[in-house]
Amino acid sequence: MLTVFALGSNRPKQGPFAVHADDVSTKTGKKTTITFWNAMSGSASTALKQMTADFEKAHPNIEVKLENQGDYSDLQGKLNSTMQNPSNLPTITQAYPQWLYTAVTNGQLVDLKPYFDNSKIGFGSIQRSNIAKPFLEGATIKGKQYGVPFNKSTEVLFYNPDLLKKYGVKVPKTMAQLKQASKEIYEKSNHKVVGAGFDALNNYYVIGMKGYGDSFTSKLNFDSKDSKKVINYYADGVKDGYFQIAGAQKYMYLPFTNGKVAMFVGSSSSEQYIKPTHANYAVAARPSKNNLQQGTDIYMFKNASKAQRTAAFEYMKFLTEPKQQLYWAKTTGYMPVNNQVLKSDSYKNLAGTKVPQILSNSTENMFTMPVVKNSNTAFVQLNQIMQDILTHPNNNRNQLIKQNAQKLKSAWNQ
Repeated sequence: MLTVFALGSNRPKQGPFAVHADDVSTKTGKKTTITFWNAMSGSASTALKQMTADFEKAHPNIEVKLENQGDYSDLQGKLNSTMQNPSNLPTITQAYPQWLYTAVTNGQLVDLKPYFDNSKIGFGSIQRSNIAKPFLEGATIKGKQYGVPFNKSTEVLFYNPDLLKKYGVKVPKTMAQLKQASKEIYEKSNHKVVGAGFDALNNYYVIGMKGYGDSFTSKLNFDSKDSKKVINYYADGVKDGYFQIAGAQKYMYLPFTNGKVAMFVGSSSSEQYIKPTHANYAVAARPSKNNLQQGTDIYMFKNASKAQRTAAFEYMKFLTEPKQQLYWAKTTGYMPVNNQVLKSDSYKNLAGTKVPQILSNSTENMFTMPVVKNSNTAFVQLNQIMQDILTHPNNNRNQLIKQNAQKLKSAWNQ
């Protein structure tokens, strides 16, 4: 039977979309079915199916229907179109928080704090969840905990130790050292090997600007002195040949595994694509003080019944448990969101992966981008802008920056 708690008559009003502690049911019905939209593929899809099967075995009264929507773009598109008819939305979905700003504004998501705080189906409090704080902060929108962190990563430096040894270059620990090492490799190889590149151009810019104390909001001036420093650092390297962008190859691990690039900065999850090539590689912390937490979270929609909400949170909580997190990290290459696992020897000593040993150095100053109106549109536009500038490094750069500053402003203000 579904337990229903009486509403307190003296409870303060918090708006029509608020969820209160006494609204949280601690039981599900005899059989409760929830749907989970996701964009997982490959090893991540395999791991998710296994964890879901384990959850259903432990909770025989709950059925979880995994509904893959394609890649991230497909999932975002499906969410955007379906939010026009909320009754067709799933119980929970994988999503980047920037996708759901409008959904929160329209009152379509469930505030999960009461579920975190519940001592029976939750953790007793958000803090007691043992989920890493930067990940929790990344799953908040308008100051509320709408998401549970899911598949997370951060940027690291992948390098070919054979090439660095061949050209007498040490593993760079700062951006200045990365530039110098890249120059030496390019020159000593007679221009046959490019020093380095960055996978996500918008990540590159946002992390660079964070170093100057600027967050990626509509107030950021793309044409500022500091902004030009960040842009020119990369553009000068592309112009002179010692830096590269992925371009038509889309991902830097491709020229890296082919020996055309000695180093690249990319998502820690990129290791799963490098390993099958049998290329020699090693991993180091991103050569910068700041780093960006990235990846998706799981969010719950208001159309779910009380029983479905309880079942869904039980499922989300299960996915963050240490045993599941270690399996998830081992199988997929994604970071554990659970602090206990992230700092454990079991994770750091996982066989077949080189990322865990250096992640503690990559997460000390990890930050999240603010989720504000049009932030997703602006972030996507930023990637196109950086692509435009870096593809034409010999053009009038100041003019390109001014032109693209207007494009970025338009993306924020649409």
